Amino acid sequence: LRDFLLVYNRMTELCFRHCVCNLNYRLLTGHEESCLDSCAARLVRANHRLMGAYVGLVPAMLQRRAAEYGAPSAAPEPGPGPAES
Repeated sequence: LRDFLLVYNRMTELCFRHCVCNLNYRLLTGHEESCLDSCAARLVRANHRLMGAYVGLVPAMLQRRAAEYGAPSAAPEPGPGPAES
């Protein structure tokens, strides 16, 4: 939860600084609103790609770490199937 909130706060800050240039009005202009929408969407897509890559790398990292410490791997070894017994 903490990491999610840090990412969310950082995204908000980056997009606000990039898109909002006039603080004299209470409401956002149309340009500011569309800029914020595209900025947030771009960062969310990038975050999804990073998380997808991370999820793909975790099993390999866990196996490598288990091998380094001499522990059995986290994934069970495939045994003989029902046809081979």
